[in-house]
Amino acid sequence: MMRWWMRVAAAALLGFTAGAQAAPAQLQPGQGYERLATPQPVSPKGKIVVTEFFWYNCPHCAAMEPLLDAWAKKLPPDVVLERVPVAFAPQFENQQKLYYALKALGKVDQLQGPIFTAIHQQHIVLMNPQQMANWLAAHGVPRQSFLGAFDSFGVQMEAKRATQMVTDYQIAGVPTLVVQGTYALSASMPQTPDNPQVLQGVDQMIAKVRADMKH
Repeated sequence: MMRWWMRVAAAALLGFTAGAQAAPAQLQPGQGYERLATPQPVSPKGKIVVTEFFWYNCPHCAAMEPLLDAWAKKLPPDVVLERVPVAFAPQFENQQKLYYALKALGKVDQLQGPIFTAIHQQHIVLMNPQQMANWLAAHGVPRQSFLGAFDSFGVQMEAKRATQMVTDYQIAGVPTLVVQGTYALSASMPQTPDNPQVLQGVDQMIAKVRADMKH
């Protein structure tokens, strides 16, 4: 399997642009998406689940975030978006817990974008809980509330589950989006060479899953 940093480099060479693009041709396996060798169960049942695997320090994830946020706000009722933070190395496990602490506090929608901006545009280091607590306090999240959530059993379990999902889904690079635990798309794949086309491809896979669910 291609190492994650090689996958990211390949994606960068293919180009991560944010401009409008023509809709991609109807995607085929290996040409716009990959079918997981072992499809994974998703929840909630009866919904079409789109899972985004991301890493706060990834510049390509930062480029994807505003597009994904706008896309997610227009999702139909039968589609849900799940975000899964990855930790390809132990030093990034704290960033997994950062996401799940924000989720526990109901602050993901408010702060997901600003975190990417802080790291990639303002060059603020958010690697340990004290750095995170300091930054969050300036954005309206009490330090003790965050630190309590960060150290909670529930957040620890969520982070472990995320790491297991990375293994189960065989995630080698980010950002990667997986539709219904089956169809994986990223900008490193042919026919989806940039983020807008990835999301157009996700829409195609959603339509495919929706049609399959009716049969």
